[in-house]
Amino acid sequence: MTRTPRTLALAVLTSMGLAAAAAAQDCETTIDASLLTEEGKLTMAVSPTLPPMAYAESDGTLKGLRVELGVEVAKRLCLEPDFISTEYATMVPGLQGGRWDVIDAGLFVTPARLEIMYMIPYENLAISISTATGDDSIKTVEDLAGKRVSTDIGGYAEAKMRELNKDFAEKGLEQIDIALFDNYATVYQALRAGQVEAAVSIDPVAKLYSESGEFAHALAGLYATPGSLAFGSTDIAAPVTKVMQEMNADGWLPELMARYGVGQAGDGSIELKGPGL
Repeated sequence: MTRTPRTLALAVLTSMGLAAAAAAQDCETTIDASLLTEEGKLTMAVSPTLPPMAYAESDGTLKGLRVELGVEVAKRLCLEPDFISTEYATMVPGLQGGRWDVIDAGLFVTPARLEIMYMIPYENLAISISTATGDDSIKTVEDLAGKRVSTDIGGYAEAKMRELNKDFAEKGLEQIDIALFDNYATVYQALRAGQVEAAVSIDPVAKLYSESGEFAHALAGLYATPGSLAFGSTDIAAPVTKVMQEMNADGWLPELMARYGVGQAGDGSIELKGPGL
């Protein structure tokens, strides 16, 4: 059976989501129903193509750091978690169009995004370069010059590759041939198929592929910046910030991050950032 984004969203409730939904029924949310995409639910956009951060098992069940985080946030808000699987390119337009309440996909925090969204930085992420196993041709960023690389469309990694091309042009180096794909699964499929010489992703994803022996982890820790939860207004962002601060103080959030080997953003404190803040 082909699974739609909605069936993927529902599949997560077969495990920890069921417990969270039951817990939500035992308390009452402080968020007005009119502010939510769907009454009684916290609707979250995710990209389940980034193991171990967010991914779908063969039966459609969603797992990963961001899924666990979303379930816990919803539970503490006395809401049912509802995950919508989508591509990164659709996330901000979907948020602005009211299709979901939260972008739970670790969007990199950038000045441009902070002009149009409210963001809670919580995870520390950086860009990685993966290559075929045994390929040691990329030892520095400048070794990407003249190479064909794959990355996700419209994301932070694409922006950084384009910035590198400007830098390479000033240095008289060959341009990177950037191949864009809808998600990290297809980014790595291109590398697997030999269509590109390197794949650009984030550290946890590249590390997992490296540990599995499928690809080499050529470069890591590039252009580190915080990943976030993102919102269209403070109506939902402020209550989520409060529960995230509680999760941080009681140890739930640090334990989750440590279990996945992901560092917390900045000094580990939780703050809401965005227009006028």
